[in-house]
Amino acid sequence: MDPSCHRYCDSASRINSIAFLLEPGKLSFASYFNNGMVLQKAPQSAQVWGYCSKPGQNVTVTVNGQQHVRAFSVNYPNVHGGVWTVSLSPQEGPEPVTIEATDGQNKINLTDVLFGDVWICSGQSNMEFTLDMALNASYELADTTNYQNIRVFTATKRTSSNPELDLLQIDEPWSKPSKDSLGHKPWTYFSAVCWLYGKYIYQKLKYPVGLVASSWGGTAIELWSSPDALKLCNTPNKVKSQRNAISNSQLWNAMMHPFTKMTIKGAIWYQGEANAGKPDKYSCYFPTMIDDWRKKFNAASGTAANFPFGFVQLAPNRNDPSVITGFPDIRWHQTADYGYVPNYRMQNVFMSVAMDLPDYKSPYGSIHPRDKEDVCHRLALAGLSVAYNMQVGPFQGPNITAFYVDIGFFTVGFEFDNAVEIEVRSKTGFELCCSSNNQSKCDGTDSVWMETPIIKEEPHKITVSYNGTCSNKYVMGYRYAWRESPCPFKMCALYVKGTDIPFSPMFGKGLINSKHIKFYQNKIPIFVR
Repeated sequence: MDPSCHRYCDSASRINSIAFLLEPGKLSFASYFNNGMVLQKAPQSAQVWGYCSKPGQNVTVTVNGQQHVRAFSVNYPNVHGGVWTVSLSPQEGPEPVTIEATDGQNKINLTDVLFGDVWICSGQSNMEFTLDMALNASYELADTTNYQNIRVFTATKRTSSNPELDLLQIDEPWSKPSKDSLGHKPWTYFSAVCWLYGKYIYQKLKYPVGLVASSWGGTAIELWSSPDALKLCNTPNKVKSQRNAISNSQLWNAMMHPFTKMTIKGAIWYQGEANAGKPDKYSCYFPTMIDDWRKKFNAASGTAANFPFGFVQLAPNRNDPSVITGFPDIRWHQTADYGYVPNYRMQNVFMSVAMDLPDYKSPYGSIHPRDKEDVCHRLALAGLSVAYNMQVGPFQGPNITAFYVDIGFFTVGFEFDNAVEIEVRSKTGFELCCSSNNQSKCDGTDSVWMETPIIKEEPHKITVSYNGTCSNKYVMGYRYAWRESPCPFKMCALYVKGTDIPFSPMFGKGLINSKHIKFYQNKIPIFVR
């Protein structure tokens, strides 16, 4: 039997899993509406939808027998009967309610429904990675009894050549957290990153949270992007991933498009490893996918047009300091080449920096680090700060505001804004691009990257030395933490003082040890002594 069918399907239902999940042609809710679920709370209006016997029928929906909302069902391609949709009046919750739908002859209802914040969790294997596989799994699974107002849902891995109205299949319907619903068995349900992020924000929010996991290991971002998004990045739709022979957009069609009719608070994403072999277009793919998801969720369900979107910047992989391509490029492109989020291109976006959390002895392979708690503490801190505008302390490193270049002592000073103070844990991590060509692009054809140790640290500034490395050459650029696995556990060079929040990778190109300055990227003022 297909392992993804372990709970719901037999051979017959795999052939026609839509019919197994729902009943078009009679009054019913869509597949991902079931007892015990979480609907999006105020100020947004939660959307509820389903099926009825024929187009043109009136369906009335109530909350606890009140607030009648009527829908006129419509015809939908390839659906027998009609499809009805209602937007409820904004609900604050948090007490459980019963939602009833009637067509005048038949009634159906959803019980124990909570109103809270609904987050979708998507990506590849590090998002699919289940809680029972993570460090401290026994404690986390036992602790589920304290979080019964968080509810979880997992979609089955399925593909489709066309955008689906509804899910083709479900692994786990809306469930209360328990040792089974969160720790069923490895690689099934429930996502460790999704759960821990939800748990940590719940500790601050103190109201219900709904978590929807829809992920698939080994999948590239093109598979999760709609044809509209791919077109904007000049990528044809009919391209197959070499690893799993899935065509572009097929996971968007089957595992994300159905959710666009569900009102949500936001989304979190852990993906990028599958694109590391060809990283160049990720700087277009990722922000464009976010834009496209926002546009389509807003159009289909009224979800906020700029809903918050969080992601995990890629964790380390191999214990090999010589690897300087792939993962470092993806990390940079995950920020649209800014090095931080939110930024002008990626607004209302937040991230967890995970490059300092290696797990070379992970039984699931070093590409799957087991420490998801630190990852999600950082992600939740950033999410509470960006998505909820809470003052919960520093959640990321500061930005570079200026360089100070001393061509006599062969040093470069990096000055950061005053948002936080710097803690230096290692002298290594910075590199300068050296070249005899003052127009070099630092692409290796006429240049070399040289390690430059930190020789001085101040609350908002660090100084590196290039004496003996670039002494007789032009310094044409800089980079920081530009390795697949840049440092031992929590021992990269720069952190926010008094925390375990690491600075993210940095990168810039341009002539920086001359009084005649040219700067190609990261246009930052440069002061030359």
